Amino acid sequence: MLKRSLFRVGLAAVTTLALIGCGGTPTPTDEDSNSTTFIVSAIPDEKITEQKVRFDKLAEYLTEKLGVKTEFIFSKDYADAVTKFKNGEAHLVWFGGLSGVQARMEVPGAEAIAQGKADPKYKSYIIANKAVGLTPSDEFPAEIKDKTFTFGSPGSTSGRLMPTFFIMENNGGIQPDEWFTTKPAFQMSGGHVATANAVADGTYQVGALNYKTYDLLVETDEKIKTNTVKIWTTPFYADYNFTIHPDAKKAFGEDFFQKVQDALVAAPEGSDTLKAINRDAIIPAKNSDFEGIKQTAVKVGLIKE
Repeated sequence: MLKRSLFRVGLAAVTTLALIGCGGTPTPTDEDSNSTTFIVSAIPDEKITEQKVRFDKLAEYLTEKLGVKTEFIFSKDYADAVTKFKNGEAHLVWFGGLSGVQARMEVPGAEAIAQGKADPKYKSYIIANKAVGLTPSDEFPAEIKDKTFTFGSPGSTSGRLMPTFFIMENNGGIQPDEWFTTKPAFQMSGGHVATANAVADGTYQVGALNYKTYDLLVETDEKIKTNTVKIWTTPFYADYNFTIHPDAKKAFGEDFFQKVQDALVAAPEGSDTLKAINRDAIIPAKNSDFEGIKQTAVKVGLIKE
């Protein structure tokens, strides 16, 4: 149960006892009349201020569809999103594949209930600063071995886990920190937008990020379009998902998981709800859809079973 809900219950109990002790009848308070708030969060794939504007629209949509007050709270990074979910500070979180696996491992009974229509076949790009002279190819760009390189967040599927896996798959299984010849072997930019900017600025020669973020930046950011080039696209893998906390059933009823899934899947094409996650449509999901992500993370040493 969310901490604020526990506080409300405790406060109501103390008030009741006090009134009974005085021989009086409890008087309903504003807090008593308010229903528990359904809390939504997300991994920070973009600037937090921009993300909040978009997810507030998602919260408005869910409030209307579910009949339950819904509120968005931001997470400062991927680890913070997992921690908020683990601690019961958020009922529903928009996770990446890896962070979703991590969250569900921490919370028995948590379920992945929805994903973008694009998410079962997601992909990453490796991009380079144009001054480096690398060009697009269908073949893995082995030349990046001698370049300065940046991943995104340590907890990112598309910015860390899967690029790591595909780099290892194409170099005989050697970990990136041993394979890259630059020292340090690589850096973490902290996010997809940060990776694109770092490569465009020349801070790093090459980097890995998700394709949706990069494609959108090329359309909207002249610096990214002018100074970077996509040099390689990974094979497909499963990625982002909405995962819901078991406490939501305690707060809103045993059928609430299904209600939330139905509401998300019903989001109209082109709506502000879908803009929150940069998707054209939402489809159902289940935990087993991300078992491959879990096994990959174990294989490359990013999580332990």
